[in-house]
Amino acid sequence: TVFDGSATRVFCAVRPPGHHATGDIAMGFCLFNNIAVAAAHALDRYGLARVSVVDFDVHHGNGTQAIFETEPRVQYVSSHQLPLFPDTGTRRERGVGNVVNVPLAPGTGSQRFCEAWRERLLPEIEAFAPQLILVSAGFDAHWRDPLAQLQLEAEDIGWLSGELVALADRFCEGRLVSMLEGGYDLQALRECSVAHLRALSA
Repeated sequence: TVFDGSATRVFCAVRPPGHHATGDIAMGFCLFNNIAVAAAHALDRYGLARVSVVDFDVHHGNGTQAIFETEPRVQYVSSHQLPLFPDTGTRRERGVGNVVNVPLAPGTGSQRFCEAWRERLLPEIEAFAPQLILVSAGFDAHWRDPLAQLQLEAEDIGWLSGELVALADRFCEGRLVSMLEGGYDLQALRECSVAHLRALSA
């Protein structure tokens, strides 16, 4: 694990995805909320005080937010398309100050996406100073994906992944665990996975 020194950055190619599942309801292709289980385990097993869950799937991780919106030890930050299933994730949803959502309009491309992270979401993670970064790595914001209308390139995923690695190195002794979420075009899924893994292995 990332706590016993055997690894610092880990990518879990899990299926099904998990970030829509709440504590008691499966939805949106998600049966169990894998990232929430990981965060809860980190809190309970390793006694962490600050865990950041970073979600760049094109769909808002309503389940993850619902599970942790009253848990100040877990920060949830997300960019996602809105309107789009599950139609949650507005800027007004703040939890106990631990939730930061930046909804993006259909058709949003690389520039606006990168600005949202550079100007709003990455500074929030930095201010939180997490001891562990968990990533809900959805690759369905790519322009090829058939279920949404964002216009990202694989290079955008690679850039953001590199920024998260830098934050993990700065605050978490390198500890970053990424879990695969959405991605419904095989070419886009392949390209984004490669870009993400290149950044994690740099």
